[in-house]
Amino acid sequence: MANTYHQIYIQSVFAVKCRDAVIDKSWQPTLFGLIGNLINVTGCKTIIVNGAEDHIHCLLGLKPTESIAELMKTVKANSSKYVNEHRLTKGKFEWQEGYGAFSYSQSQVDSVYQYIANQTEHHKKQTFREEYLEFLEKFKVSYDERYIFRDLV
Repeated sequence: MANTYHQIYIQSVFAVKCRDAVIDKSWQPTLFGLIGNLINVTGCKTIIVNGAEDHIHCLLGLKPTESIAELMKTVKANSSKYVNEHRLTKGKFEWQEGYGAFSYSQSQVDSVYQYIANQTEHHKKQTFREEYLEFLEKFKVSYDERYIFRDLV
């Protein structure tokens, strides 16, 4: 629509099913690039995708006509399909149900970018669960402990 301007920055966070650490460093760059491309194809703008063996962070510019739910559905479905078709894991690869989505202002983009870029170092000090709960507390998101990403059983 003409004369429509927007600036919506979102960080999405999602985990491998049961937070299984199966995203191997040898194919992480390929997966991160694929996820970035999947975001861009929707008309949103990838700023950075990074993560660890058990979860992913995406910082993106959200297109106002794209819902976060539909974007995450597309990204998770197509990226898991890619991993399975290329047999990058021993068993079937799946993302855990759900995701976190957190909004930022323009002035926060650089620091969020740096935070996401430094995931390897960050997770030497803090688990994904601790990190995720910290996000929920920081953004004052009420949650039910039963639905927080499950651990390996």
